[in-house]
Parts: sequence; C-alpha cells; structure tokens
Amino acid sequence: MSDFLTGLAFFLIIEGLIYALAPHVVVMMAKLLPSIPEQQLRLSGLIAMGIGVFLVWIIRF
Repeated sequence: MSDFLTGLAFFLIIEGLIYALAPHVVVMMAKLLPSIPEQQLRLSGLIAMGIGVFLVWIIRF
C-alpha cells in the first residue's frame, strides 16, 4: 500500500508541476484533444500504460 501511495504522490507532483510551469501548454493541448481521433488517444494511453508497467517491473526486480 505504501508503494501505491508513493506512486500517487509522484503523479500529483508531476501533474502539479505541469500546471504550475506551463499552463499555456496545458490549455493548448486541451484545445487540440477534440481533433485527435478516439482510437489514437486510446492507443496512446495503452502504450503509456504499458511503458509504465514495464518500468515498474524493471525497477522492482
């Protein structure tokens, strides 16, 4: 449970940094999202998730 909470904390830190350091980039990306096909968004999310799982697996072993 401790690892999960640590991961969640790091996620919130990174998200906060993005909004604090580059809010204009976040707004610009939010405006672009409707023009990106749903299938491409889904594939990008699955790839990011896979990379994350792989990195956790590498770090833990």
